[in-house]
Amino acid sequence: MGTITFLLVLSFLVFFHELGHFLAARYFGVKVHVFSIGFGKQLFAKEWKGTTWQFALIPLGGYVRMKGQDDTKPGIEEEGNDSYNTKKPWQRIVILFAGPFANFILAAVLYFFIAVLGASALAPQVGKVLENSPAQQAGILAKDEILKINNTEITTWNDIGKVIVNTQGPLKFYLKRDDKYFAKTINPYISDSQNMFKEKIKKRMIGISPSGKVINLDLSFGESLVFAYEKTIFASTMIFQGVQKLIQGIIPSSEIGGVITIGKVISDASESSIIALLSITALISVNLGVLNLLPIPALDGGHIMFNLYEMIFRRKPSDKVFMFLTIMGWVILASLMLLGIYNDINRIFLNE
Repeated sequence: MGTITFLLVLSFLVFFHELGHFLAARYFGVKVHVFSIGFGKQLFAKEWKGTTWQFALIPLGGYVRMKGQDDTKPGIEEEGNDSYNTKKPWQRIVILFAGPFANFILAAVLYFFIAVLGASALAPQVGKVLENSPAQQAGILAKDEILKINNTEITTWNDIGKVIVNTQGPLKFYLKRDDKYFAKTINPYISDSQNMFKEKIKKRMIGISPSGKVINLDLSFGESLVFAYEKTIFASTMIFQGVQKLIQGIIPSSEIGGVITIGKVISDASESSIIALLSITALISVNLGVLNLLPIPALDGGHIMFNLYEMIFRRKPSDKVFMFLTIMGWVILASLMLLGIYNDINRIFLNE
């Protein structure tokens, strides 16, 4: 069942990515010969409005084949107003960007549904109070509920961290303890900490941790839209930073996961709850959008780079350079895929 869920989710994400390319191409009048979910041998095909819609044997991706675009024949010249290569560079960039953009939009829609169905978060309830910390010195105790800091209403535990980090000077905490309300003034201190990438950082802290209590968020329509926007931006930023840290060597290459890891995560999420499945699907959708924008030839970002070059220098890269960079791009992608699978297999054996 897990494998079926994985294939359905992946096909769903690929469909929306390619649909973005397809709709943008058709908007500019470009003929699309094939819309494929999967690669390799054709398993099922249906022609509709001049496009062959198909499922192929290897379901790990997809593509739209447009008139006038062929990576194996960069110098191809197909005349006519319905040809990709006769469009202006900015129009081609829009067509290329539309795929990743569709993934971002899909993620936002999924996060919106999560908000409507019942998003959850850690409650702003104190769990542990560190010895000799500003919180302990102010008299904060375990199970205290934080209602407000200065003039900011606190709804979730994440709100507390945002206020502490982004506010200077002492903070006035409004708390609830055993049905009694009171206020405490706390002076945060700068302490050693780690970010999500396990880098050592300096951070304003008061010395408390969450109790682990989870609450359901009762969000209005407008608040659900804001939730979806913020979650999509956060996920995108996190993945962009993750790629940057990987290139810098801060994140080890052993952390790269392949299709086996993705499949396991999707399978586990589907067995947990619909909210968990929607959350991981949204995160993978953002991942696809970000990774496809990387300036690697053979990816959308690489083709965008070629078109930017044409816009700046008023000429296309030579066929020889285009082919060389495209092949190098495929080598990089294949190497990353093999590394991911290698890491997946290592994790399986290490867990046994």
